Amino acid sequence: MTLLVDTITFLWLVSDDQRLPLRARTACRTPSNDVYLSALSVWEIAIKNRLGKLPLPETPEAFVASRRRRLRIEPLPFDERDAAHDVLLPPHHRDPFDRGLVSQAILRGMTIVTNDPLISRYPAPVLWS
Repeated sequence: MTLLVDTITFLWLVSDDQRLPLRARTACRTPSNDVYLSALSVWEIAIKNRLGKLPLPETPEAFVASRRRRLRIEPLPFDERDAAHDVLLPPHHRDPFDRGLVSQAILRGMTIVTNDPLISRYPAPVLWS
């Protein structure tokens, strides 16, 4: 299975937060699954850190890179095809980061690991509980 973790899923994986359901945690840690973190999530983490909403022990770049490697999560660039796909999505969600993740998942045949109920309204598979 090819998984795209959203921002909160990544942060909960990093901190081993119990709010992450066992099914999602197991899927993200199963070696036969390919797990990705979008550049959009890295951008979101950096913005929240700059605004003081997400304190980190090091720079966002160093934090994400080291945790991503430790968890064996691959980086996923966000490109112009992903961005242009936004116009094809219905207006279920207003958050541009989440809409971008949906576009990436649809275009690449990925399953999104998220607890966001609005994302499940799009034609991309969602894994959570």
